[in-house]
Amino acid sequence: MAVRILLVDDHPIVRQGLRTLLQGRGDWEVVGEASDGVEAVEKVDSLRPDVVVLDVTMPRMNGLEACRLIQQKHKSAGLEVLFVTQHDSPQMMREALDAGARGYVVKSNAARDLLEAVESVSQHRVFTALARSPQASG
Repeated sequence: MAVRILLVDDHPIVRQGLRTLLQGRGDWEVVGEASDGVEAVEKVDSLRPDVVVLDVTMPRMNGLEACRLIQQKHKSAGLEVLFVTQHDSPQMMREALDAGARGYVVKSNAARDLLEAVESVSQHRVFTALARSPQASG
């Protein structure tokens, strides 16, 4: 069964780049895109993805707020959130995990870390990677 992925970032070029990286996996399907946290929450309700790839800094509702709402509504469904963000900060990573995310990747390293991160979180394993410290744990 394919892993269903929703991409959420306010920059279309970033969403396209993430989609391009993810399309190489035949067992993964990008089922939709959203440009802010409000739209992300709405699309999770309608599209029922397995993994939400979410940015932190977005208009209308930031990624941390969206993550909290998504997890409150869908945690029992096994949905996982992976942050892909410009914030290369241990503090921001802790906030993301506290909000309910299973993973955290810095955009500058997305080409290196994204596929492993999606694989990990889709299997309900934590994956965190700041700019110089990829860590996967079971």
